[in-house]
Amino acid sequence: MAGYGANPPAANWPNGAKIAVQFVLNYEEGGENNILHGDAASEGFLSEITGAQPWPGQRHWNMETIYEYGSRAGFWRVHRMLKHIPVTVYGVATALARAPEQVAAMKAAGWEIASHGLKWIEHKDMSAEEERQQIREAIRLHTEVTGEPPRGWYTGRCSMNTVELAAEEGDFAYIADSYSDDLPYWTRAGEKDQLIVPYTMDCNDMRFAIQAGFTTGEDFETMLRDAFDVLYEEGEAGSPKILSIGLHCRLIGRPSRAATLKRALDYFQSHEGVWFATRLDIAEHWAREHPPVKTLRPSAMDRETFVAKFGGVFEHSPWIAEGAHGLELGTMHDTAIGVHSALARVFRSAPDEKRLDVLKAHPDLAGKLAAAKRLTAESTAEQASAGLDALTDEERASFTELNDAYTAKFGFPFIIAVRDNTKASIMEAFRRRIDQDRETEFAEACRQVERIAELRLREMFSA
Repeated sequence: MAGYGANPPAANWPNGAKIAVQFVLNYEEGGENNILHGDAASEGFLSEITGAQPWPGQRHWNMETIYEYGSRAGFWRVHRMLKHIPVTVYGVATALARAPEQVAAMKAAGWEIASHGLKWIEHKDMSAEEERQQIREAIRLHTEVTGEPPRGWYTGRCSMNTVELAAEEGDFAYIADSYSDDLPYWTRAGEKDQLIVPYTMDCNDMRFAIQAGFTTGEDFETMLRDAFDVLYEEGEAGSPKILSIGLHCRLIGRPSRAATLKRALDYFQSHEGVWFATRLDIAEHWAREHPPVKTLRPSAMDRETFVAKFGGVFEHSPWIAEGAHGLELGTMHDTAIGVHSALARVFRSAPDEKRLDVLKAHPDLAGKLAAAKRLTAESTAEQASAGLDALTDEERASFTELNDAYTAKFGFPFIIAVRDNTKASIMEAFRRRIDQDRETEFAEACRQVERIAELRLREMFSA
């Protein structure tokens, strides 16, 4: 859920391109559900038949001929249009095995042939071991049919285990079973850093075959042009992305729809700074420009490790880290802001007496503990950042007087995020805040404690 946030990395597409345009052609014809293939029922997904359902134990002539159109006619129409453009084929292994002429044409065009699984079927109810065997057989058959193993993987009709299993079983430059970003990103799949190059459901001709989808080619063209314009403008502003476009032989290959693909392609080609690329091109570029970086992963830490790492962020108050570890931590919390949010939640929810204990755990500014060099390393560095470790005798006397008066009035030491301030601004805040009522000052001191914790965490994560 975290992603790149407000500051996505610079894609640095080749030749300063403002956008990467990536066409995917799904080759599924011959890999769909069919009792001839040992499946329990006919196919019921992504066809011209409205409301189609699988027919258990039966063949479905109409469904079969719709898929057949994709291999007989649709593929060749799309091939003629795009054979001079880098394209990635998502090839279902059993479909490729039944399509030697089409595979030869893909290879002659220099298209990347990625794996689209063994069969074009649902995987959500498969056991992990059954799906693992399907992935292994898909890689084996793909290699046998095309002459080389696939470098990319997209199941599509996947399970919750798909990405981790694919990462374990294949030497994939990328996996595309995600719709979560406009840029590639690294994820941990088991013990492996796996690159994800997200796919798309919006700029996808599958929407011609669903009820909430496209009616005419103009609908699809508008979708493609609008997506291109937004991403191209972002690229001009220095934040290039990927326009991912999903095509299917039996859908976009129909003459009623193919014209819109031609018009969209002409529109893209009329712009400067467009990089037409395969997904493998994009994955290899990203791996060079943005290799995986080892970072703190608080959400993956056990309780003991988490508390050891973050127990001192709120001064001498490890109970806050203990409580934070018990919250629902995910990758959104694997940042300074994320950990701070979890810690602050525990601190804010604590009763006043426990929060008062946290305030009391903070040392006086330029006080006796500092003089005796008994501050924590964090507090020592913070006070030094504003020059509080090198006061004149007059300044030290002023701080001592204010510290004594403040503590006598409020029952806790004066707390301020020193790194946000100078010696002069600290002194000014001291004199202003000592005149506040206790409720107001207690709230202000708590805010300052949270800010100190945030600054400490930012430093930890940037180290």
